[in-house]
Amino acid sequence: MIVTQEETMPRHRRAALLATSTMVAATAVAGSLASDPRSSYYASLRKPSWTPPGSAFPLVWSALYTTIAATTGPTLAELREADTKTQDWEAAGYLCATTVNLALNAGWTWVFFRARNPGLSAAWAATLTLSSVGLVQRTFQVKMARGVALAPYAGWTAFATALSTAIWRMNR
Repeated sequence: MIVTQEETMPRHRRAALLATSTMVAATAVAGSLASDPRSSYYASLRKPSWTPPGSAFPLVWSALYTTIAATTGPTLAELREADTKTQDWEAAGYLCATTVNLALNAGWTWVFFRARNPGLSAAWAATLTLSSVGLVQRTFQVKMARGVALAPYAGWTAFATALSTAIWRMNR
């Protein structure tokens, strides 16, 4: 007997994984469309000595986006599996928190590279960091291992906040 993936993974799990993976992919595409680390604008900015090389960003973000999809999908599915009103609200809240976080994530690139507004991008990054910490906390409450796996995302967004703030201060 051949067991198909449909038989091994319930529909709600597939739906949650598809939803979060699609959201993460859209975020990555939106960010990629806006970013241009080789632009004359970015090259003209003074940056702190601890700015990572441009080649590091796509590598780090690829790993982080993979982790976001791999942790939020199963977490959302687990919240949806419980058949209680409380869990329904928690699942809706988690999906909303994930959506807001990814919108902030994609938006930062547009503010920094396209709007060329380092001050606003620093504030945007700080908001993204708070959102990322909240998403990690929500994920951790459902499954500790997933929250731990997602924690580097919050760390990286905190680093991005520090870097954005330093760039803003150096280029006022």
